[in-house]
Amino acid sequence: MPVINKRLHITGIVQGVGFRPTVFNLAQRHLLKGWVLNNAHGVEIELRGTEQNVQAFIQDLRQNPPPLSVIDSFTVEDASDQAFTEFQIRHSEDDPSDFLPVSPDLNICPDCRRELFDPSDRRYRYPFINCTNCGPRFSIVTGIPYDRPNTSMASFSLCPDCAEEYQDPANRRFHAQPIACPVCGPQVWYEESGQKLAERETALQAARKALAEGKILAVKGLGGFHLVCDAQNPQTVEKLRLRKRRSGKPFALMAFDVDTIKEFARVCPDEEKLLTSPMAPVVLLETTLAGKELARLVAPDQNRLGFMLPYTPLHLLLLEPAEGFPKVLVMTSGNLSEEPIAYSNADAHKRLSQLADGFLLHDRPIHTRIDDSVVSVIEGVPHIQRRARGFAPLPLQISSNAIPTLACGTELKNTFCLVRDRYAFVSHHIGDLENQETLTAFEDAVRHYEKIFRIKPQLLAADMHPDYLANRYARQRAAEENLLLVEVQHHHAHIVSCMADNGLKQHERVIGLAFDGTGFGTDGAIWGGEALLADWKGFQRLCHLEYMPLPGGEAAVRKPARMALSLILQAGIDPDCVPFPFHQALDPEERAAVANQVRTGFNTPKTSSAGRLFDGVAALIGLHQQISYEAQNAIALETIADPDEQSSYDFPLENGQILVSPVIQAIVEDIKQKVAPAVISARFHNGLSACVVNVSQQIRSQTGLRQVALSGGVWQNKTLIRHTITALGESGFDVFWPRKLPTNDGGVSFGQALVALAVSENLKE
Repeated sequence: MPVINKRLHITGIVQGVGFRPTVFNLAQRHLLKGWVLNNAHGVEIELRGTEQNVQAFIQDLRQNPPPLSVIDSFTVEDASDQAFTEFQIRHSEDDPSDFLPVSPDLNICPDCRRELFDPSDRRYRYPFINCTNCGPRFSIVTGIPYDRPNTSMASFSLCPDCAEEYQDPANRRFHAQPIACPVCGPQVWYEESGQKLAERETALQAARKALAEGKILAVKGLGGFHLVCDAQNPQTVEKLRLRKRRSGKPFALMAFDVDTIKEFARVCPDEEKLLTSPMAPVVLLETTLAGKELARLVAPDQNRLGFMLPYTPLHLLLLEPAEGFPKVLVMTSGNLSEEPIAYSNADAHKRLSQLADGFLLHDRPIHTRIDDSVVSVIEGVPHIQRRARGFAPLPLQISSNAIPTLACGTELKNTFCLVRDRYAFVSHHIGDLENQETLTAFEDAVRHYEKIFRIKPQLLAADMHPDYLANRYARQRAAEENLLLVEVQHHHAHIVSCMADNGLKQHERVIGLAFDGTGFGTDGAIWGGEALLADWKGFQRLCHLEYMPLPGGEAAVRKPARMALSLILQAGIDPDCVPFPFHQALDPEERAAVANQVRTGFNTPKTSSAGRLFDGVAALIGLHQQISYEAQNAIALETIADPDEQSSYDFPLENGQILVSPVIQAIVEDIKQKVAPAVISARFHNGLSACVVNVSQQIRSQTGLRQVALSGGVWQNKTLIRHTITALGESGFDVFWPRKLPTNDGGVSFGQALVALAVSENLKE
């Protein structure tokens, strides 16, 4: 039969996922000669064999690529006639002008897990088992192509046994870059008070003993440090809250297996699939009766618990079930509240020594710090709330080639986005850009992404808010590098991000419902309850929540009692008509000051924020009068809502405004009638959902549009978004909400980048 030569070019997530070994073994099976290599663009393959065998190989690879790969393009072309004596894996090639995506860090695979607990295996109980199907990736990558010298494992020389596995095409560790074993790889040790007390297995047992005794440990994991303790020990959990300065915010939890999680939370099949997936995020789950007891300690005011499974061999060994050992561990970020997580041993010693009683450390360097991802399930679809480990830096694809662009994101829940060609790389969760430490982490991450993805921005995007640190960074860089800077309205970016996340194109228009806490408006007010007519290039504000006074600005955000009084006064209600709960939080002097601010407007910006409305209503019916973290009152209000209550408050529409005062008046009447707070909460949620449908219907009657995009942090409210999606669908709308990115500010940078690209094209025209 005639012999042919073919060249294959494959791009996407094709390095660090076992692609070359798969190609090698398929070539052997189909009796082909040639070669495969990694380069800075992806994977290149040259094949020589009979046409039947070559075509069978191509079909086989298309249909059965490595399970963790993501193929973006797969092209086949004729190659020059050339004879080969064998099929080889060739050394990687680099082209400084090219780039490719990088795989995220991955959950331990079933094969490695079996080896971990197999006494006959040479890696038995070794905390750094990995293979081509699992283990560290993004957190250890220092450059591309993805080869061991371009990772933080470069300093660990392979022992003969590991080298043999690495070079054996039949072995699943064939060209696994983080390969290691107890002889040649990283090791763990345990410290207290700066003294090394134990190493290797004895270190693990010392750490477990300390946890069982109620101590708090700093544990070095995959992308940084966790602070870890017994989640069912009230004294220890409270001690951790005091040390971490995290008075009410929920802690993430880890249990050894799904059966243990099911003792404390309801786990549907879609949630179990997420828990056990290669991404292995924290999944927000509804509590059981036992879970409600646990939630009082680790997640006050919530009916959901954030659980994850052990995703590294170290975590599995740490949580191994045993009599007297805690069933559930708190596994929260290793930092003081609002700071970046610690990720180097030196950094942890410096910043966590006052928080932890002991340290479980190892010597595998972490190159990029990365938090755990947080996900819930809505309508059977993952709803990402924090996109980090397991998801980042997976790119999103856009419809056409774009000039290199950097979008700097927002202040809260910051991410940035780098765009090149048809790829948009939205960064992992950076945090709230409110201090120098987090700004430094942001700048370091931008430099790293620009390096590994070979992107030198020609266009910058930022939020319109003049005081955001991300905006200042963008303005300074634009001036220094003579780059065009496009400042993008916050809620426009929210809606465009949602559109592109769902595959809607640049010139399509949608009804955009952007509900969140804070966004700088084009009129200088604080927006956050917006109905927009939007495409990528621009938007029209068609309707918004009635402007509400925000007495003292940020003071009213931190102290919702001020917002509650402001809403009462705006609605023309006597604050003394009933003994409102906010009375106890505001002394006579502060009450008088708030009343004066509302009356005169002094130091009282106007806001249309749905988030602030949630805050004020929650304080009005007796929930938190002062909060310790963002959205605490909104979460509490959702938690108490009576699921059986069907009635709702009416939000009238008048002259482009969704009136709030009639709702406040109705709530006050219900308070006078001693209606339960749970019923009031449900009526408020039901009313807001019905209002969204009403607004959408009115806009549809004016424009003919039936596509609705929901974005903004308020849509993290499961009760609200479920009701709204159902009601909009029943009213004939096509409803879109973020799928691959967070609906909160973590998705805004993607929208900023796309708006900036569309605007810059418009400027050229």
